[in-house]
Parts: sequence; structure tokens; C-alpha cells
Amino acid sequence: MKKLIEYLKNCWKVEDLRQRLLITLLFTAIYRFGSFVVLPGINPAGLQKLQEQTAGGLMSLLDMFSGGAFSNASIFALGIMPYISASIVMQLLAVAVPYFQKMQREGESGRKKINWYTRILTVAILLFQAPAYLQNLRWQASQALASGISWQVFVIPAVIILAAGSMFILWLGERITDKGIGNGISLIIMIGIIARLPQAFVQELTSRFTAITGGGLVMFIVELLILYLVICAAILLTQGVRKVPVQYAKRLVGNKQYGGARQYIPLKLFAANVMPIIFAQALMFIPLAIVQYNSESSSYFVRSMLDNRSLLYNIVYVILIIAFTYFYTAITLNPTQMAEDMKRNNGFIPGIKPGKDTADYIDTIMSRITFPGSLFIAFIAIMPALAGLLNVQQAFSQFFGGTSLLILVGVVIDTLQQIESHLMMRHYDGLLNSGHTRNSGVSAY
Repeated sequence: MKKLIEYLKNCWKVEDLRQRLLITLLFTAIYRFGSFVVLPGINPAGLQKLQEQTAGGLMSLLDMFSGGAFSNASIFALGIMPYISASIVMQLLAVAVPYFQKMQREGESGRKKINWYTRILTVAILLFQAPAYLQNLRWQASQALASGISWQVFVIPAVIILAAGSMFILWLGERITDKGIGNGISLIIMIGIIARLPQAFVQELTSRFTAITGGGLVMFIVELLILYLVICAAILLTQGVRKVPVQYAKRLVGNKQYGGARQYIPLKLFAANVMPIIFAQALMFIPLAIVQYNSESSSYFVRSMLDNRSLLYNIVYVILIIAFTYFYTAITLNPTQMAEDMKRNNGFIPGIKPGKDTADYIDTIMSRITFPGSLFIAFIAIMPALAGLLNVQQAFSQFFGGTSLLILVGVVIDTLQQIESHLMMRHYDGLLNSGHTRNSGVSAY
């Protein structure tokens, strides 16, 4: 605790860092405030059925990523996810389409063009999602619309407000990135997720202490221990493992020498990181988009695909994650390009001929280490469903794994690293001004 207090004091002492932290807090507070601003013409008292709909299943994930704005019929109900979807599409296009590949190689000007296309695609997605959200709102909470207003009149301005709300969130995220600390878009997603944690924690604690079977405190402690282990695993995944298995590591060495040190090929066990989970989850939302508004869809398959704790849902989910892990690894790591770069720099793998043989060898190694990596990612992704086997409440189980936990861990680590860099840089300047040497060994903490 003493170390934490000293850390916070150091953050406050650095003027630039203090200003950035205050700006970040201000913009995130604006975002949270907007999550409770209901659409004009909607009575919050009539949203009970909508909130019941988002209490479980896939709809609870949508509500969690929007920080509760989805169930509140807020002006920020669609959240930042349309922009994330557009960014994923543009990322794939930058790999598969030559026009966007060329644009990506143009440096800063190309990045600006890609960002412009991403915003246009975001608006197009919003113009599709906003009417769909309002249609669902009409079926679930038609009585919430104020008297004297027809849905036909309400829809057009509501679509504009929802689209503008999401674009405003995007603007807030960019301002946080420029003037605050951390990646603004990621921070907004994290704030929306973590806002549900206190309530979910209290609900889970209450349910354990009121359990009829007894032993609630013991089970709650077991849950916390499991959650701690899963967080450690998520840290391992988000940080990445850059060492390949030992039996391959000795051969994956180039001949180029820099100060007597050999250069290893930068292969990662989790090269795809969290992207396969995001892609797979996006596909799993398709059944929801198709049948959510059809009350006659009551088959076992439909019910299973709408329940993120069902066996069928998680089997399909795991298969998609494994498939997308191979897919994303293949489009981000090009063995042929790596082999050409090694050959151009006079590097080679001992015992392997340069060129095609080297590319084939790297491809084989990546195929072998991608499979255990994909299984690990899939295990993290289905942990919320496994937590359900311990009768963990739906809201609290979402923090046991999946995209939510990986986003939380990744964003917290990234933000702390940026704060640390500011502290170290400031402390380094202070040491020089005071006449001490660079190797004084005093940390910024």
C-alpha cells in the first residue's frame, strides 16, 4: 500500500502526466454520464423487458461492451463496437486487397486514408444497426415510448442520435489517445466492462451467502482463486510468448551477428492474440441477428446458439476460434517474406537451405506452435461457460475469461506501461539535473 501511495504521488508530481490523467478521467466520466442519458421520447420506467432480455445470453455481452447503455436505451446504446467491426474489416482488406495493401505502405498519408475509409464504413454499419436496435426496442419495450409519439416519427431522429452518439464516443476515444493516457478506444471499452464489475461482484457474493446448500464462503474463495489463475493466464496471452519450443529454438537461429549475439526469428506462441476470439464472437452474433426478433424460432439449435453457456454454442465457438487463429496467423505472418528478409540480410537457419526450404520450414514450425496456442485461447474464451458449471452468476462469470477479461488485462497493462514511461522519463531528467549519474538505480516508484 505504501508503494502504491508513493506511486500515485509521483504521478501527481509530474505536471504533464497529471494533466493527461485528469483529461482521461474527464472524458471517461463524460462517456459514463452519456450511458445513462436515455433517447428523447423514451420513458426509462418502461424498459424492464429490455433489461430482462439483456440479463443473459448473447445480449448480455452486447450490454456489457456498451457499459449498460444498450439496456438503458441510451444515446450511446450502440457503443464503440461498430467502429471495432469496421476496423477489423479494414484490417482484413489491408491484407487481402492490393489497393489497401498499397495504401498501408504509404506511411502516414496511407494511414489517414485508411482511417477515413474506416469512419465511412462505421457510419454504414451504424445506419444498419441503429434501425435494428430500435426495432428490438419496439418489440421489447413498446410501452416505453412517450404518449403522443408514433414509432414512425420516432425512428428517423433516433437513428441519427444513435449514430451520432457512437461517433461522439469515437471522438472521445481519439481525444484520450492524443491528450490523455493509453489507447482511448480500448480505455472506453474497458470502462464499459469494468463498470459492471462492482454490481456483479456484490450479486455473486450475496448469492453465495444466501445459498441453501451452505459452504458459500468456501465456494466464493474458490471462485476468486480460479479468477486469479485465469487473470495470470490472460496476462501471459496478452503479453505473448516469443520463445518457440526448445526442440525448435536451437534451429531457429540466424547467422547474423551483432555484438556476438545471434538473432532469433521473432515467432510468438500467441501471434494472433485476442483477434480470433473477436472474429469468432462476431460470427456467433449472426444467429442472434437473424432470429432474435422472430418469436417463432424455438428449435433446440436456435435456443442453443443464443445461449453462450450451452454445449453446442461452446463447441462451435471453440472450432471457430481455432480456425480463426490459423487464419489470422497466416495473414499476419508471411513465411515467404520472412525467408526473403533473412536471405537479404545474409541470415539462415542452420541445416536449412535459404529460400523456399526456409519458408516451408518456418511455415511448418508456425503450424505446430499455433495449434497449442489456439487451444489456450479457446480455453480462455469458454471460461465464462465453465464458470457457469460452478453456479457462478451470469454477470460475474463474464469476468472469468473471454474477450472481456483479455481486454481488461491488456488495457490495464498498456496504460500502466505508458504511465511508467512518463515517470521514468521525468525521473531520468531529474537525476541529470541534480548531477547524479544515469546508473543510480533509483526507480520512478
